[in-house]
Amino acid sequence: MGEEPSIARQVEAVPTDPGCYLWKDAAGHVLYVGKAKNLRARMRQYVQQSDDRAMIPLLMAEVASFDYVVVGSEHEALVLEISLIQQYRPPYNVDLKDDKSYPFIAITKGDVFPAIKYTRERHRPDTRYFGPYTDARSARETVDIVRKVTPLCTASCAEWRRVRRIAQAHPDDADLIQLICAEKGRPCFDSHVGRGPGVCAGAITPEEYAAHVEQVERFLSGHRGELVGVLTDEMTTAASELDFERAGRVKRRLETIRGLDDSQQVVFPKPVEADVIGFWREETIAGACVFIVREGRVTRTCEFILDKGLDVGGVELCEGFVKRYYDSTSDVPVEVDVPVGLPDAEALGEWLETKRGRKVCLHVPKRGEKSRLQGMAEVNARHALMRYELRTGYEDKRTNLALTELESALALDEPPMRIECFDVSTIHGNFTVASMVVFTGGHPDKSQYRRFKVRAELDEANDFVSMGEVLARRYSPERMADERFGSRPDLLILDGGKPQLTAALEQLSDLGLDIPVAGLAKSDEELFVPWDDTPVVLPSGSASLYLVKRVRDEAHRFAITFHRELRDKAMTTSVLDEVAGLGPKRKKTLRKAFGSMKRLREASLDEIAAVDGIPDEVAQNVYDTLRGWDAELGRGREAALGGDDGGDVEGE
Repeated sequence: MGEEPSIARQVEAVPTDPGCYLWKDAAGHVLYVGKAKNLRARMRQYVQQSDDRAMIPLLMAEVASFDYVVVGSEHEALVLEISLIQQYRPPYNVDLKDDKSYPFIAITKGDVFPAIKYTRERHRPDTRYFGPYTDARSARETVDIVRKVTPLCTASCAEWRRVRRIAQAHPDDADLIQLICAEKGRPCFDSHVGRGPGVCAGAITPEEYAAHVEQVERFLSGHRGELVGVLTDEMTTAASELDFERAGRVKRRLETIRGLDDSQQVVFPKPVEADVIGFWREETIAGACVFIVREGRVTRTCEFILDKGLDVGGVELCEGFVKRYYDSTSDVPVEVDVPVGLPDAEALGEWLETKRGRKVCLHVPKRGEKSRLQGMAEVNARHALMRYELRTGYEDKRTNLALTELESALALDEPPMRIECFDVSTIHGNFTVASMVVFTGGHPDKSQYRRFKVRAELDEANDFVSMGEVLARRYSPERMADERFGSRPDLLILDGGKPQLTAALEQLSDLGLDIPVAGLAKSDEELFVPWDDTPVVLPSGSASLYLVKRVRDEAHRFAITFHRELRDKAMTTSVLDEVAGLGPKRKKTLRKAFGSMKRLREASLDEIAAVDGIPDEVAQNVYDTLRGWDAELGRGREAALGGDDGGDVEGE
């Protein structure tokens, strides 16, 4: 950050007008593009690092210069920002992870007789595109279905290309084009089977063909109800005119549409038109799923992988995806349902309204069918991300990178192929347990997990005593020689800060062991190390931080699970023993009736008394005893949460 003062002085000269800013590195490459109502105020937040996004320190560490462009309004700034992001593809902006181009269905609107095609080409101004489709097979099948419903030429047809050359030679005379086609044209195969309208043989006028194109555009936009009405009227007219051949052709087209609707899920009783977007985020990557809802039906699903995850905020991820997705598609609905509120929703709505030609609303569903559908979109986004990671080996690459980063950050002699992590769980000193989890090669090795009951008698939660006992038992000579406990770890991680680290080092020193140790503090995710008073801060969003947090969370989960197991077992074996009039036979009857101690605790007095073989007096005793236990448990939890217990009861 040595150059920060000069950057700061330059920012003071930036105007307060709306516009876009571009942060650049020393080589002049654009790192990030943003927009602002007030350029100077927004850029100051970066320089002063008053913006709390995790990426800001990393970004500004690379910034050597900047540019800005002043515009007339926030809407113009948004349009320019989208254009600049598309041009420069900055690494700190949200983008699609796959660098492949997605397939689209296109209609060549610049031709006298526009054709339909499946394409991955860069968008041309004289062509209308529908998509993107994340399933290439689905896009090709859609083209096939469309041409069954409304005959249209394809751009791959040799006869259509011949007609196109004639049209280019006579751009101002459509009648002459049709005459040449009628006299010298040859009907193509599609024309014979009813999927082509006969342009090649002059069988259709440009005006009639334009009506076909309009029907196809409405169909691809999801407005099929209108097309069904038009075709129904055409079939009725043909039948009344005794043109049964034409009526039969129209009937088959209607059957195609109705068959397609039968295969699609109806989610709304009304003709809702919306895009429902869901996300699933991991540390440095995310999945996105868009449900395309037209006329109350989910007509299509699109799935994407994004190159940002938990390393950026949910608002920034959502806003970045909305810009990226709708910049590439012309199919804009009445409503876009997003999972979080966007501060620039008004400007985004104006931009989408410009693309669509009508008002567009950005909405955050809270309840009802749209909320349920958004939950489904989130589930689909998660599965899309899982498939991507499996297909590309992304998890293995990230794990290898994490181990290498930990080796460097913690000054280890080699990558920590075996990591052990301990966590303690207790309630006010009762049922104190500890967990040991092992990660081998960056992956959980559950066969090596171990659980410890803390033997020390504690009147209150005491992490230091508990952890000292557990480490002494785990790293005793007998355990170190026991093959069931595996080999010596390359790295020991403790859930806690400097005090826990100091206690662990003393215990290991007493045992004569030299094992690399780090204490992970929950608050700022800092790693305390023996060789430096300043904690090691792993980069936000880095693979190493993701691995360390995953190890810590797994240790915590395992400890909590064991703690609850002991507590529930104690309740079953001892609490019911305190109930007057409840012997072994009646306890067995209760366990059989309710299935679990949890259900028995939740049962009402009437439900307990309704069990055969349980007298009313005994049922009252059971109910009172369980209520008293719950009250005592609640007091213990409050006391533990109120003290400085290192978070051992977190998740209770």
